[in-house]
Amino acid sequence: MAARKNFPLRIDPKLYEVLERWAADELRSVNAHIEYLLREATRRAGRLPGQNTPEKQREDA
Repeated sequence: MAARKNFPLRIDPKLYEVLERWAADELRSVNAHIEYLLREATRRAGRLPGQNTPEKQREDA
């Protein structure tokens, strides 16, 4: 299994409650759901290594 980077995350308690319910709906832990959301956001922004930028994707379409 790949190594993971641990870091503290300060988050508003009400936002955490929303994420907790959302994660449960998706059958994920809160940690896994936050990672999923961040990965999706970086993918959409073209920031993941090896992906086209949004501008490049528009040019290719």
